[in-house]
Amino acid sequence: MSLPVRADDENALRRALALAAEAAAAGEIPVGAVVRDAAGTVIGVGRNRREATADPTAHAEIVALREAAASLGTWNLEGCTLTVTLEPCLMCAGAILQAHITRVVFGAWDEKAGAAGSVYDVLRDRRLPVRAEVVGGILEDDARALLRTFFDARR
Repeated sequence: MSLPVRADDENALRRALALAAEAAAAGEIPVGAVVRDAAGTVIGVGRNRREATADPTAHAEIVALREAAASLGTWNLEGCTLTVTLEPCLMCAGAILQAHITRVVFGAWDEKAGAAGSVYDVLRDRRLPVRAEVVGGILEDDARALLRTFFDARR
């Protein structure tokens, strides 16, 4: 069953793609993320910062979740949507559930480490007490192209 794409999902993904391009320019894996509240207002943004911070948890999603929580003054981000250029990994999926993010929208599927439906489906696992709605493949070609260009340049 395919979930509906909302009118502002593509705009949020485009903003995340711009953040991902900034990450690539800084030598980071090009992933960007945006958190919107229930009204659609951006309350957190992030891009990969692992190299810059020497922090293995500095994935775009985690950076954006931290900024959103600080913006709202609470860890509970229920009602919020996280939009990210690449399907979240296991660590990020866990953080998304811990933050009670209601909806996750992403660009490219990650067939090696994705945890939102490709390798694992942590975000929708019925055994867990919290789940998130997942919409994948939005502007997938753009998101994949950014990653491909980055990794091709490193080979």
